[in-house]
Amino acid sequence: MDAGQQIDLEITDVAHGGVFVGRHGEPGERGRVVFVPDTMPGERVRVRLTDTRKSSFWRGEVVEVLEASPHRRPHIWPQAELTALDEDRPGGADFGHIDLAEQRRLKLRVVEDALARIGRLSLPVTMEEAAGLADDGTRLPERADGTRWRTRVSLHVDDAGRVGPFGARSHRVVTVTDLPLATEAVARAADELTGGRPGRIDLVQPVDGRVRVIARPDDARRGDVAPETVVERVAGREFRVDASGFWQVHRLAAATLTSMVQDAARAVGADADGWHLDLYGGVGLLGAALGDVLGAGARITSVESDPRATEHAGRNLAEWVGARAETGRAERWVAQLAANAGAGERERLGRGTIVLDPPRAGAGQATARTIASLEPASIIYVACDPVALARDLAVFREAGYEAASVRAVDLFPHSHHVEAVVALTR
Repeated sequence: MDAGQQIDLEITDVAHGGVFVGRHGEPGERGRVVFVPDTMPGERVRVRLTDTRKSSFWRGEVVEVLEASPHRRPHIWPQAELTALDEDRPGGADFGHIDLAEQRRLKLRVVEDALARIGRLSLPVTMEEAAGLADDGTRLPERADGTRWRTRVSLHVDDAGRVGPFGARSHRVVTVTDLPLATEAVARAADELTGGRPGRIDLVQPVDGRVRVIARPDDARRGDVAPETVVERVAGREFRVDASGFWQVHRLAAATLTSMVQDAARAVGADADGWHLDLYGGVGLLGAALGDVLGAGARITSVESDPRATEHAGRNLAEWVGARAETGRAERWVAQLAANAGAGERERLGRGTIVLDPPRAGAGQATARTIASLEPASIIYVACDPVALARDLAVFREAGYEAASVRAVDLFPHSHHVEAVVALTR
C-alpha cells in the first residue's frame, strides 16, 4: 500500500514513544504492524498511512475514531483534539486524550515491555504519581487532573514572528491560547509574549514564583546574555541553579526523586564510610539526597559536564565536608577513574554507592561496564527512557549487579514520558 491510503485498524497495544500498535492484514493472519498516535488499545480507528517504506512496519495517523475506548476523554488541551486542523494542533501532550489512571497503566506496560523485550529481564514494576513534601513536612500531591505541573516551558519563534510550541510531530510553530500543563504563572507569561527574533524562548518559574523569560534567538552569540542564578528548594534545602540551566520541569519532580533515591539508598544499606559518586550530577540534587542519608562526613563526588552546573553543585554540596564537584563528561571521568584508581580508592569505592541520572540515551554499554568494574557496593539508576534503562540494566546484570524491582513514576502527565528509579546490588 502507498502513503495516503486509508485503512481500518484494531488497536491492540502501546509502544515506546507515544504511539500505539495495530496490525493490518486478513483475519487469521499476523498482519503488518502499524504505529499510530492519538488512539489507545481497545479502539477501532480509521488511519491514513503516512509512511509505508519499511517492510517491517508502517506509520499512520488517525482520521476517525470508529469505536472509542471507555478510557478516551476530551483532550486536556482542546486545541490538540483530533477534530482540530492539523496545522493548529500543538505537540507535547500526546496522552492528553486518555484517562489519567489509564495513562499510567499504559506507561507501566511500556516499562515492563522494554525490560522483558530489550533487557530480557523479569522484574516487578510499580507506577506512582509525583508527590513532594513542603518545608513543614506536609505532603504535596499531584493535581487530580494532572495539569499545571510544568515550571519550565520552551516556546519557539518562527520567521513570521509567531510564538508558540511546536506542532504535534513537527517543527512548525503553533500559536495557542493556553498551556494547560504549565503553571498558571508560566501560562500567563507565555500569553503576554509578542514575537521577537527567530529562535527559542524559555519560561522558568523557580520557587520564588516569578517567571523569568529568557530569549534564545538563533543568531545570538555565545555570552550575549549573562546567566541568572535562581534558587530552588527541596524539602527545606536550597539549591542554586542557572535560570536557563537544567532542573526538573515538574513542580514536584525534584522532591519526588529525592525521596525515591533516599529510599533506594536506605534499601541497599549505603555505607557512610564509602566513596560515593553522583554521575551526570547537574547541580547536585541527587548527591544531596544521598548525603542526607549518609551524614555530614560522607565522601561524595559529583560529576557534570556543564561547568556552570558544577560551580553550583560545589556550593550546593558544601555542607558535606567530603563532597566535591568536578567538571567532566561522566563517561570519560569514570573511565579515567577505573584506569587510575589506587588500591585504597578502590577499597572505598567498593563500599560506596554510585548514583547516575544519564540523559535519554542512557549510560551506554561501555560506561555501564566501567561503572560495574569499579565494584561499588550498590548502584542507584535514575532513568528517563525505558528502553535505555532496559539496555543498561542488562549490561549491569551481565557484570554482576541485580535489581529487585523498578519504581516508575509519572513525572510527565499527559505525555508518554516516564521516569524510573532502580537500586542494584552486587
